[in-house]
Amino acid sequence: MKTHHLQNSDSAYKVFLYIFYICAFIMAFIFIFGVYVTMIEWMEKGTYVMGEAIHNTVFPFENFARGSTWIFFSTIIGWYCVSRIGWKRTAGDKINGTRMALLQLMLLGFAIITFYEVLYNFTVLNATIAAGVVEGQVPDIDKLSIAYPDPDRPWNLVFATKVFLAAFIISAHAFYLSTKPRKSLDE
Repeated sequence: MKTHHLQNSDSAYKVFLYIFYICAFIMAFIFIFGVYVTMIEWMEKGTYVMGEAIHNTVFPFENFARGSTWIFFSTIIGWYCVSRIGWKRTAGDKINGTRMALLQLMLLGFAIITFYEVLYNFTVLNATIAAGVVEGQVPDIDKLSIAYPDPDRPWNLVFATKVFLAAFIISAHAFYLSTKPRKSLDE
């Protein structure tokens, strides 16, 4: 059986394209909302916790998904859609040996760095929860943050873990795709 690569005329192409547009809208909406709320917090308090506004916002209704979950979901699904509909941009000899080698090294570097950040943030999150439990009270997990890398601008730990996990999945998948044999435009 011959492999069929997704073409612009295929009905599946339109599905992937529309799903990508929906994911892009979700990401843009949450980004704009996060920047707006963070700017207000910065102007009122002189500080902010990166990602806390996004993580602590639940929509479309109470007890459903948090903004950070929507970001996590839409970036991964959006990336998959892009990798399916954009295969022609990297097919054949469009990216030559030297450029491909540099691209693969960059993607491998991103995968390693983001994997480390996932482990780091998850470990700190678990340690903070355990320290609170040992002291006799379970902390509000959604409010836990770490003053890293800048003490004036801490990161929400759950948000950071989700964002870096999505970045790891995407960069690892991109690295995997870059090592596969290139598809031919003639097929």
